[in-house]
Amino acid sequence: MANKGLFKSLVGKLIPQTTAVNEAGGVAYVLSPKQMVAQYASTGCLNATFYASAEMQLQTVIDLCGKVEPEFIAKTALYARTRGYMKDLPALLVAILATRSPGLMAEVFDRVMDDGRMLRNFVQMIRSGATGRKSLGTLPKRMVQQWFEKRTDEQIFRASVGNDPSLADVIKMVHPKPGTDSRQALYGYLIGRAYDALLLPEIVKQYEAFKAGVASATSQPDVPFQMLTALPLQREHWIDIARHAPWQMTRMNLNTFARHGVFEADDMAGLIGRRLKDASLIAKAKVFPYQLMTAYVQADAGVPLYVRECLQDAMEIATQNVPAVDGAVYIFCDVSGSMRAPVTGHRPGATTAVRCVDVAALVAACVIRRNPQATVIPFEQDVVKLSLNPRDSIMTNAQRLASVGGGGTNCSAPLMAINSAKHHADLVIYVSDNESWVDSGRGRGTATMQQWSRLKQRRPKAKMVCIDIQPYGSTQAQESPDILNIGGFSDQVFEVISLFARGELGADHWVGVIEQERL
Repeated sequence: MANKGLFKSLVGKLIPQTTAVNEAGGVAYVLSPKQMVAQYASTGCLNATFYASAEMQLQTVIDLCGKVEPEFIAKTALYARTRGYMKDLPALLVAILATRSPGLMAEVFDRVMDDGRMLRNFVQMIRSGATGRKSLGTLPKRMVQQWFEKRTDEQIFRASVGNDPSLADVIKMVHPKPGTDSRQALYGYLIGRAYDALLLPEIVKQYEAFKAGVASATSQPDVPFQMLTALPLQREHWIDIARHAPWQMTRMNLNTFARHGVFEADDMAGLIGRRLKDASLIAKAKVFPYQLMTAYVQADAGVPLYVRECLQDAMEIATQNVPAVDGAVYIFCDVSGSMRAPVTGHRPGATTAVRCVDVAALVAACVIRRNPQATVIPFEQDVVKLSLNPRDSIMTNAQRLASVGGGGTNCSAPLMAINSAKHHADLVIYVSDNESWVDSGRGRGTATMQQWSRLKQRRPKAKMVCIDIQPYGSTQAQESPDILNIGGFSDQVFEVISLFARGELGADHWVGVIEQERL
């Protein structure tokens, strides 16, 4: 009989050698430049994270873009905005293209700069000088001018909310030509120059009339919520605002509506609840599932039970892309200390209350909701024992998961646990920041890859997905035909996992999905 010890050791030599040290000081595998650009674009918000400052993120993205072709930058910007629903990074990528490949910048400009905030982000990033220039330049300036030309007076007025820069600042920079008398009056109104009030667009006239007589007005103009909140509104005004509010504004202001007596009006709870669980509106709003969880958790006692239940219904709809997978599924949810950091980073005065652990818990809860036989194993420096009921709502299970843990990060712990118990697994899903360090330095490769090698000896067809929700550029499991590394918060993550589980992704996995974007 062959020497079992000898051949067992040879298996370990197939484990790839680590190529990086992660931000926590543990050994890791560096992602390829394309994978890193995709990861930053889908998870980065240019705010400080647990291990990296906003300045470090910015410089890293700029450096990475110098290592990939401009076409991939353009496709990643499209993917991150249209499928990942991100804001800062897609605008930054297009700003980088303005220097590296103005033609490609023009190809994707309209699809990425799809609202006023994105346009202002783009202009701010160009003018900062961070991307290699401080002036817009001929072609970018023309693209911004065309952005104004393609929009109606009402659309421009609605987009005029926000500062640093304001839309008025952008108008002063690019000097768009007014094609009509009303547009000329609107530009004068926005930038504080002389204008003929009689020629203003009707929506602006209505807004100014409302401001002048808000105490006696019975209804308000259909303008963005932020334009009205500084005014001395009455209960009737708030009811009218809530009655016509778009989906995202409704989700974000449930407590505000309750505070102003909106839900005391006949059927307002029913109207708002039905809006929140409307599948078409949810899709149009490009909502992150974690934003629904935030609204649910933060809804106070003044928000009717029916409305809170509708938020749970909305969650079920927003996560319907979670794949149902044949075979044994395990979800490894990172509940370590670093996962207590805000998921979109620290930003003075505007840091989100949602933590990385909340998003990880939500993903795990979504998977077991769709796959009732799946097993969730929370982990920190070791596995955390926790029993979940797949029949409970996504919200309930996510809250239970997010309430445990807090120690160091040991990504290999859950794999070690199922290997020790000799459990079979066909699909393993990690949700983590991948900053493992407790298990570092124990032989060739990461401890996660060592444990994965052990599992593959028993289940050769098993697959692993590593969902990264923080942009650090390394992973505990090197990409291979049976390992997918992906980042992001939108339901697009579930779509890619579904393709991977069914064996329908190419060898380049997530990068391949991005490269299929049409310019």
